[in-house]
Amino acid sequence: MVVGGGNVGFNVAKKLVDLGHDVIVIEQDEERAAKIDEMLDVMVITGNGARPQILAQAGIHEGGDVSLLIACTDRDEVNILSCWIAKKAGVKHTISRARNLEFTDNRIWADAIGIDEMISPERSVAGVIENMLSMSSIIVSDDLWDGIASLYAMRIKKGALMAGRPLKEVRELRPDVNALIVYVERQSKEGFIPRGNTILEKGDLCYVVSLKKDAHLLERLFGIKEDFKLKRIMVAGGGKIGFQVARRFETNYKDIDVRLIDLDPQKCQRLSSELTKTLILQGNVADEDVLLSEGIDDVDGFVATTANDELNILVAILAKELGAKKSIAVVRHETYRKLENRLSLDAMVNPHEALVAAIMRYVTLNTKGAIMSTVKQINAEMVDLVIGEGSPVAGKKIIDLHLYPYAIIVLIQRNDEIFVPGGMTMMKPGDRILLYINAPNEDKILSMFIKENKKGAKRL
Repeated sequence: MVVGGGNVGFNVAKKLVDLGHDVIVIEQDEERAAKIDEMLDVMVITGNGARPQILAQAGIHEGGDVSLLIACTDRDEVNILSCWIAKKAGVKHTISRARNLEFTDNRIWADAIGIDEMISPERSVAGVIENMLSMSSIIVSDDLWDGIASLYAMRIKKGALMAGRPLKEVRELRPDVNALIVYVERQSKEGFIPRGNTILEKGDLCYVVSLKKDAHLLERLFGIKEDFKLKRIMVAGGGKIGFQVARRFETNYKDIDVRLIDLDPQKCQRLSSELTKTLILQGNVADEDVLLSEGIDDVDGFVATTANDELNILVAILAKELGAKKSIAVVRHETYRKLENRLSLDAMVNPHEALVAAIMRYVTLNTKGAIMSTVKQINAEMVDLVIGEGSPVAGKKIIDLHLYPYAIIVLIQRNDEIFVPGGMTMMKPGDRILLYINAPNEDKILSMFIKENKKGAKRL
């Protein structure tokens, strides 16, 4: 069951339907409810998802068959109350969106109320932004394995070590790099999963998974100068996302100059007391003189995080034009994302997408035995799962699974060791694996790894 049919709720419901679940959506706005009813194969109930009568009508009552409730309205109190009522009625799993950061600073609130997961989109998107700014060459970034590894999109430059060489030769030359290219986009042909004998070319856009501790080694492989060091960050907007970005950088980087600009004097005063190493500046983020006076031409990373998409895009473009090495805009509306490659900025990030991804990771873990992260740019899934005793692949070599061209095993964690496997690597019970799957083949591939114990779709 999904409470709230806005951008997040709609996309979560759509993904659940695609996974084969029976889904109920509760939405208070009649026009929005009618749109969901028309566009999705779900049961729609119009009403307030925090009211016991409405939840009971949807099947939330003692003896009901709802297995999971996801509350993702834009009001914390509605989300929390919906989850609390559902837990009291016997619903096994509950997830709540939480905009107030106090609810997600630790698990005290979630444990006290009985909510399984309280998820903040601001924290998730701040992590994505940190990854994208940490190396000058990253085009796309997404955390995997709770931050142990990441997926990066990087383009091969002229003179790169891997340009013109088979991938297996590159691996022999640099065995110290725990990384694997899972997908390649090339202008002259459709995207593809590479093999050991694949020869990459200058200009190829490669989606590569690497342990975070080895990420800095990738730049030499791709022909990118290694002298980049993140020294100065500028954040436009002191809302929840801006605060999270600034706090993340001042916490994770020892010698970095972080500056945050906001027009609201009261907000600036509050941020000054909450951020210990960030310089808080009161001013108009769209004022060219303000940006120049604060050294925008010497900034390694600029992030526009205000509540206004149009302003973020405008300011990110302005910052790039004024000399910022990398410029990112937080954008919530999908229409603007279609313009990303046409505008003179480096990237757009969407907090709604980050929230949907976090919710779906939890859902798939509890319904399929695996955590799945969608790579939207290439219509693929990154799947995190553990090989069970009864798994069909236990005791088999990877080469004998015949995964190509639908999937590839990227990383294996065996006890305390994490490594990139080869074709002769044998899968063992207890192995934690990171699996890349072309989305249309998801169920077929997952059935090879997970022993099915349940039949039929769950009612959500």
